[in-house]
Amino acid sequence: MLGRVLSWSLAVIALVTSAMIATAQTSNSRKVYMVTDMEGVDGIFNWEDQCDPFKSPRWAESQKLLTGEVNAAVDGLYEGGATEVVVADLHDSSRSLSVTTVDPRARLLQGQGIPPTLGIDSSYSAIIFIGQHAMAGAEKGVLNHTQAFTIQNIWVNNKLAGEIGERTMLAGYYGVPVIMLSGDAAACKEIQDLVPEAECAEVKSGVSRTGGYSLSHTAACALIREKARRAMQHLSEFKSYKIAGPVEVRIEFTVESTPVYRPREGVERINERTYVYRGKDIVDAWLKWGDF
Repeated sequence: MLGRVLSWSLAVIALVTSAMIATAQTSNSRKVYMVTDMEGVDGIFNWEDQCDPFKSPRWAESQKLLTGEVNAAVDGLYEGGATEVVVADLHDSSRSLSVTTVDPRARLLQGQGIPPTLGIDSSYSAIIFIGQHAMAGAEKGVLNHTQAFTIQNIWVNNKLAGEIGERTMLAGYYGVPVIMLSGDAAACKEIQDLVPEAECAEVKSGVSRTGGYSLSHTAACALIREKARRAMQHLSEFKSYKIAGPVEVRIEFTVESTPVYRPREGVERINERTYVYRGKDIVDAWLKWGDF
């Protein structure tokens, strides 16, 4: 009888210990979401030659450049203490990265049907941007635009926002801080206006929208690796960027009747080129448009 009681007690202790270890591992998880794009990558200045997967003669080179920056960031994140890294292939409908060349420690998110919220949720500890460009109209922003070349401006609660701002606000909704960005000088200014403490790897600077100075690929990757490592090591010092609701997203398009107007609750057409999407929070407002 005593032996059975002792065995049962040891089994209970083992179960409790396993549960405590699992809880500790979960609480110590440092999972990072990496937003990737092409226009902010070192050495890339020309859309037609470098950024179109179907027509650009230098597309293979661009993929190699982006992959190098991504892998440098993954390496730096793990050196800094990350426990999981998800790499989202978000340039031009997710055709830029390959499982054959991305760091095997990372999970690659790609293909069609990625939700407007990008799959970001509260399980992530941080967001970083790799290869990010500045918003439409940014001074000397290399290949700068916001979402699509048919969009002139986006305001969130009257604050001008590009892809950097939009995704920083989205992450903030889930309590996730943005800690690092790589891109051109204009993109670095954009993130640091929102998150002054964010680490920034400035891999190039523009003299115009389609020209500028760039680091070598080797130097750019070394800088990205170091900035990602530092950001991860200082993760506890970052706070998420919160935007209070209700939220109004106003979008000014470059051409008339884009998109086709469908009257519905929370959506208003101001004029031929401007639409307003209203919601109780940033996610609710943005889902009414459906394009993060």
